[in-house]
Formats: sequence, C-alpha cells, structure tokens
Amino acid sequence: MNRVRIAVAAVFLLTLTTTLTVGAGRPARATDAARDPAVQHIDPAVEHIAPGVDYQAFTLTTGHGPSRVHVVTVDLRHAGVGAGLLHAGTVTGRAPVSAMAEQQGAVAAINGDFFNMTEAEHPGVAATGSASGAAVLHGQPLKGAVPQGQRFGWKMPAGASGEDVLGVGQDGRARTARLTLNGQLHTPQGSLVLKGLNQYALPEGSIGVFNPDWGSVSRARAACGTDHKRAAPCTRDTFEVTVRDGHVVGTATTPGSGPVPAGSLVLLGREQGARALRSLTPGTPVSVDYRLDSTNVTPFDFALGAYPLLKDRAPLPGLDDVTAEPRTAAAIADDGHLLRLVATDGRESTATGLTVAELARFLASLRCDEGVFLDGGASTTLVTRDPATGRTTVRNTLDHGQQRRVPNGIAIYHH
Repeated sequence: MNRVRIAVAAVFLLTLTTTLTVGAGRPARATDAARDPAVQHIDPAVEHIAPGVDYQAFTLTTGHGPSRVHVVTVDLRHAGVGAGLLHAGTVTGRAPVSAMAEQQGAVAAINGDFFNMTEAEHPGVAATGSASGAAVLHGQPLKGAVPQGQRFGWKMPAGASGEDVLGVGQDGRARTARLTLNGQLHTPQGSLVLKGLNQYALPEGSIGVFNPDWGSVSRARAACGTDHKRAAPCTRDTFEVTVRDGHVVGTATTPGSGPVPAGSLVLLGREQGARALRSLTPGTPVSVDYRLDSTNVTPFDFALGAYPLLKDRAPLPGLDDVTAEPRTAAAIADDGHLLRLVATDGRESTATGLTVAELARFLASLRCDEGVFLDGGASTTLVTRDPATGRTTVRNTLDHGQQRRVPNGIAIYHH
C-alpha cells in the first residue's frame, strides 16, 4: 500500500524535498513513481507575503526527474485577507497574471481556467480568449460553462463535469461546486430557455445571451463545434437579436462583433434556437433573466472553472500518471478556511513538472481536503507582491521566460 512518511530534518537551501521512489533494480519512470510513491517531507522556510498569506518553495525529486513547486497558503480567517477573481476586464480580455495582479492590488495571484486560445480547427473564425468554465465576479454571474465536449484541457476524471468550479463563498470559505446556468427569454409568444451566457461555445440548438461583459471579440465561435466534438464545423443556421430597454432593436442573420453597448443584450441562436429567435422583430417586447445555480447553499463571491483532482484527501481514480508538465492547481484545507495556490516548474532548466496524479498526491500530502487542476503548460504563472518594495514578482520558472496572457485566475488580497 502507499505510505506517507513524515520526517523532521534541517532545512537545506530553503527547500523542501519530496521524494517519490520506485522499486529497487527498475528504471525510474513516471508511471512507476505514480503507482508506488513514498513521500518524505522536510519543512521548508516560510516567506510571509502579508498577514495570513505565506509562500513556500518545494523541491521534489520524482522518478522522472526533479520538479520545483511553489505554494501560496492563504488563511481566509485572518483579518483583512480575501480572495477574488483575477480578471482582465472582459470575458474575452487577456493579460499577464502579474499585470492583472498589480491592477487589482493583489498580494498574490495565479492563472486560472483553460481557455479558447487558438482556432486552428475553424479557419477564419477568431479565437475568443474566453475561459471554458463558469465564472462568478463579485457575487454576480459573469459567464456560463461551455458544453463539456467543447472544453479545452486534459480529459476529465470519471464523474467530473464541465460545470465544476472552485471559489470562495460569501461566508468567506473556499469550496468546490457545480454552477449551472438557469436563464429564460420571455416574449409575447411565451418563454424560451437560455443555455449560454458569454460563452465561446453554445449547446447545439440553443440560445445564448451576451452582455457588455463579453467584450468586443466576434461571437462567431459560439456557433462552431457540437456538444461532443469541438472540431465539428460551424453551423450557418444562426440568428442574432439585439435587445435594449426591454425591446428588440435589431436583428442579424450572422453572429456579430464589437462591444455590446451598455444597457443592451445580444441573443444568439443556433439551429432550433435560431429558428425561435426569427419570430422576434424590432419593437417586440422581451425580457431576459438568468442566474448560475450552485450545488452549494452559500452563494459564491467568486468562482472559476476547475477540474477536480482530490476529494476527502484522496486523489480521484483515473488521473494521468504519465505526462509531466508545468501545472497550476488550487486546494482547500481546514474546512474551507485555508486556500492553497500551487504552481510547478517544468519545460525550462532541469525541472520536469509533475503528472496530474503526482500533483494530486502532493496536494494530499499537504493535508488538503479538496484539490483542483486549473491550467498548465506555458500558462502556469504564480506571482506574489514583495511587502518591502510593493513590486510583483513571478515565483515559478516560465516557459521561455515569458508570461502568457490569460483570461482569469485567482487573486489574493490583504486590506
């Protein structure tokens, strides 16, 4: 059986060494280390970023090579400490993590959800830069989750959903949940169900709503792919309706672009949804309402899409134990009062990154109750603010030394 050996030893070079060992006499491979781990901890030095916010760097030795892991631990019970959605201003906006952290006054931040970065599968269609999962900003719904088959990122473990999120509730405790869009369009002929909110992909046959939070990027991508195949062709059976002050003020047969004006909404339908919208002509009175329903009772103050890795301190079955890459994760401990932000090095210098299975076990070794995988690869970025100088510093080793522009993340504040 797997065993966790916790040993106390002197700190050397301000690092923590975690060793994943394999059986004697066999070549060291990622798969061996994942199946037969023995984890040893040496407490690393702690750097205090702000009251209630600490940073630690861990050096991990695995069967496939060394990896450096960076962890920010946030005590959400501490006076003045809070967490929020790192946000580029619109759903389709992107910026480096450090730039967003400085703009929002964060003392620490990490990149967030997988996102629509490229559109090689649909030539001529602009990539939106929008995240795949649902998001809540300041207690309000920002966007819904795209259909599961339209998500970017690695294969989900059994039982996971594209609606899975991590966030902090209005009670100040971190938690995971699922966020489902519940929306309706009310017309003189009856009500229509809304299946999208500021999403780069709409379910087949549905209607989605776009508000000024979307940004100025074309909405054409929302009519591409199917619920089960992201690369499927774009449909030409579309219809758009613009609503302002409770009335239809314009229609179009193709998805538009440019910012949605303040006080306006754009409804985009595909297939059956398009046919339903064609009955709405300029001057028709309509009303729109929507919300993100959570599986938790306490509403979220912020949330973003995340893949589950760890439940009740146990890694989920079926996690990849072969491919080692830079990883971004977040984890919850102490009944939601502690939030950990985790970034691993990889691709640069001697770091090999971690497999997803190794990442889950590492989170469990830190006594986290739940853990989620965010994005990884060249997107992985963790920053902290120097309390002496006020400057924001990237703590992990970046792919090619460059920060990738990303749409969202998790921001930590101290007021």
